[in-house]
Amino acid sequence: MPKKIGVIVFPGSNCDHDAYHAMKHIMNVETEFLWHKDNDLSGIDLLIIPGGFSYGDYLRSGAIARFSPIMNAVQDYVKKGYPVLGICNGFQILLEAGLLPGAMLHNEKLRFICKNVYLRVESTRSPFTGALENGQVLTIPVSHGEGNYFIDKKGVQKLEEKEQIAFRYCTEEGHITQEANINGSVSNIAGITNEQGNVLGMMPHPERAMESILGLTDGIPFFESVLHKLEIA
Repeated sequence: MPKKIGVIVFPGSNCDHDAYHAMKHIMNVETEFLWHKDNDLSGIDLLIIPGGFSYGDYLRSGAIARFSPIMNAVQDYVKKGYPVLGICNGFQILLEAGLLPGAMLHNEKLRFICKNVYLRVESTRSPFTGALENGQVLTIPVSHGEGNYFIDKKGVQKLEEKEQIAFRYCTEEGHITQEANINGSVSNIAGITNEQGNVLGMMPHPERAMESILGLTDGIPFFESVLHKLEIA
């Protein structure tokens, strides 16, 4: 059976076409857009919730999108064990929907950040990172104003114990430092999974690091890992 990726589009999404292009034209996997009022995810082998400003980020990022009709289908999709990748605003939506633990705050310095950052792979337990290596450093861009991930100390401890921390902000050499923590996220966390490992939320944008003409290609090994481990490509 052919494999298919679905990219959800909310009013205000602005990275949906980036995700579509990365999957369809670079990774060569059948990909389709899913409108936020859709409720049928049958035939979708990987669901991507892209970045942007769903509903203009009113109230707080992801707070309104979390109530879109398609999110009921997403809840069921996750319960069945299917994989969901939330990027930037997608991560924020997953937090608001309770599909990932914790919350997102405004960046520590209250400024929008748009730059390339270094990420260290912290766990390969999830299929999203299973073909990468622990300690591997990727260069991926970020673009957010509310990327300051927060969870209490017990929450961090649980994430550590369950190997749910997928990525941390780091230096080029892979060191976890305060200076490398661009937005103030607790424990330098840049991406986490749920306990089952089939949901990943991350603030950096791997779909924007897919072509040498754009200056970055580290999104390719990330998506190769995702598609290989999920047997989509």
